[in-house]
Amino acid sequence: MATTVAALQTSPQATMSAALDETLTLAAEAVAAGAVFLGTPEYCGGLVSDGPKLIPPHAHEDEHAYLNGLKRFAADNGVWFLVGSVAITASEGRIYNRGFLLDNTGRVRSRYSKIHMFDIQLSQADVYRESASVTAGSEAVWMDTPVGRIGHTICYDLRFPHLYRELAQAGAQILAVPAAFTRKTGAVHWHVLNRARAIENGAYVFAPCAVGAVPGGGEAYGHSLVVDPWGAIVAEGGEQPGVVLAQLDLARSDDARKNIPALAHDCAFSISAGDATAVT
Repeated sequence: MATTVAALQTSPQATMSAALDETLTLAAEAVAAGAVFLGTPEYCGGLVSDGPKLIPPHAHEDEHAYLNGLKRFAADNGVWFLVGSVAITASEGRIYNRGFLLDNTGRVRSRYSKIHMFDIQLSQADVYRESASVTAGSEAVWMDTPVGRIGHTICYDLRFPHLYRELAQAGAQILAVPAAFTRKTGAVHWHVLNRARAIENGAYVFAPCAVGAVPGGGEAYGHSLVVDPWGAIVAEGGEQPGVVLAQLDLARSDDARKNIPALAHDCAFSISAGDATAVT
């Protein structure tokens, strides 16, 4: 049976209150369209940059106004909500880039702290150092929901396929990739990486991506995606905030894994330098 899901393509906001207002407007639109599972991008509770450093608005989990607002929405509307990620206060002036899965009573059912930090240099001026302010997580997380078993990941994790393989081998049928992909990297890598993760694992990829200018510098790509287990894009956002609706049918995942059972075909191997003088 197909289930209606909605990726909420929000824009980077400087404050939690502005972020919550935008998210709740889109969430209400999604529920009116029949969505029973909603998801938001990375840093959906606010995102600000200061040169290469990310300094999003943050708070302790229990006091997080944005997160608490989505808990109320989930409970009031009886929907499950993937909170792509928000900044959670850590120690010594640092934060966690943490995603949450809320059930239809507003209760936190799982949480995931981003493992792979976005530390790259695209050019002399285009530099990102997420690790300068964010403490990385170290645990992969999946959770059973009425939509299916969901594996948590966040943005830059997308470039590390072993994470997705292990989540899929743990039974995840839907791989969540909330993101704030940069415009430059998104234009060349976003679609192909999401499609690859779906194909490799016979899983749906659910990838809400932020869109628009980041306060302080930078720009998010948008083009939120839902990709089916055969790698077909079944829904895509554009370059404006909005709601991306899709139907998920887990039989598609079952079929892909039955026909191409690669998740069960891992082989042990060693690696070494080749011998250029060897003759066979």
